[in-house]
Amino acid sequence: MAHSHTCCNHQFPPDYVPEHNKEASEAYDHFLISAEPLSLEAACSIVKSDAAGAVSSFEGTTRNTFNGKRVIRLEYEAYEPMAKREWYGIVQEARSKYHLLSTVMHHRIGEVPVGKTSVIIAASSAHRADAINAVHFMIDSLKARLPIWKKELLDDGSATWKQNEHIDISVHK
Repeated sequence: MAHSHTCCNHQFPPDYVPEHNKEASEAYDHFLISAEPLSLEAACSIVKSDAAGAVSSFEGTTRNTFNGKRVIRLEYEAYEPMAKREWYGIVQEARSKYHLLSTVMHHRIGEVPVGKTSVIIAASSAHRADAINAVHFMIDSLKARLPIWKKELLDDGSATWKQNEHIDISVHK
C-alpha cells in the first residue's frame, strides 16, 4: 500500500513578520499517513520557526484499557486520497478561524501497540491561543471527518471496529 509523504519544513527568514495565511497549502501544512512509528519531536520541528511565538500539539496514544477490558493493540486503516483532501479542508477551516503559520497531521495505520502514538496534530502561530485552539479544533474535526478506521483488539480475543463518537464542532469559534 502506498503512503502519502507530502513533506514541508518551511523556515521563515529571521526578519519575517507573520501574517494570517488563510489558505491551506502543502508549503505550510504537512500531512502524513504512515505505517511507521510517529515522532512528536519530528512533527513539532516541522511547524517550528522563528516567526512562531507558540507551537501547540496533541499526541494520541493507544491506552491499555477500554470499558474495563484490557486492550492489546489498535489497528488502523485509511482511505488516504480522501483523507488528504478532507484534511486540507479542515486546515482551511482552521486557518479561517485562527491565525496560523503552519500545521501538521500525522496518523499511523496498521498495528499500534499500547503506549505508542496513533496521531499527532501540531500548529504554530504568533500567539498561543491560536495554536492551542486550532489544535483542539483540528483533532476534533479529524475524529469526526477523516476516513480513518480503528479496530480495537482485546486480551479476551475479541476485536471491534470502533466508531468515533459524535463531536460537536460548533463549539469551536
